[in-house]
Amino acid sequence: MHNRTDLALERAAGFSAQDGIFMRHRGDVFRITEIEIDSDEHGAAIGRTKGRYLTLETAHLHHAAPQLRRQVTELAAELRSFIPEGAVLVAGLGNSDITPDALGPLTAAHILATRHLRKELADNDPDTDFLRTLRPVSVLANGVLGQTGIETAELIAALRDRVKPACVIAVDALACSDLHRLGTTVQISDAGISPGSGVRNSRAELSAKTLGVPVIAVGIPTVVDLYTVVRQAGADPPQDMPNLMVTPRDIDRLLHHAARLLALGINLALHPQLSYEDAEAL
Repeated sequence: MHNRTDLALERAAGFSAQDGIFMRHRGDVFRITEIEIDSDEHGAAIGRTKGRYLTLETAHLHHAAPQLRRQVTELAAELRSFIPEGAVLVAGLGNSDITPDALGPLTAAHILATRHLRKELADNDPDTDFLRTLRPVSVLANGVLGQTGIETAELIAALRDRVKPACVIAVDALACSDLHRLGTTVQISDAGISPGSGVRNSRAELSAKTLGVPVIAVGIPTVVDLYTVVRQAGADPPQDMPNLMVTPRDIDRLLHHAARLLALGINLALHPQLSYEDAEAL
């Protein structure tokens, strides 16, 4: 039985190219592991679908690291390789009222929305020429089903025909099964996402199959379940012990820095003409 985790890297432990799961390592400021699953059939062995899964690990994600600029630059470069040309819809998934689940909305709040600029800056003012060159980007942070009565997948599907994005970037908090990856890991995938799956509260899938456009999932693990913690300590959970979700004590600070890192990285990936200083000033 798999531990409860959203990270492909943890699911793929013990598998190899012979199983149709290919793994490569690289990275500068991050330790980057790229996993490529060549078919849905092979991915089923680890509960994942065909696609690319990048895991970026660092010990300095939960505070204002002095290498933040290098982290953002490397994250943007890796993310850019997933993004096709054209308009993009960035969706911040999760519940802003529940701190460990607020990563998506917090990140979305700092994404540069530009879809409206070309229409609003239709004049010939040379001072606005640079703004008109930015990629059209729309941003959505709609809350969760319990707050709105609407599945995020339903809402994005309705917006798709209006916004016409070339892809969707979905940002969400994740679950992991290794305490060392809690708040220290970024996962990027082109295989889509089922929001809430890591905490057994799976909602409608967001993927190219369901939405008709590529879905790039970006997330950071903010919770781990108690059974996993006990097992990692080398014990078996007592039968009468409730399985609670555990989050770091400094989760507020972690989310602040994690959302900042993701927003900076996404903005630079979407708009390579921006400098790091431009992105920080947004």
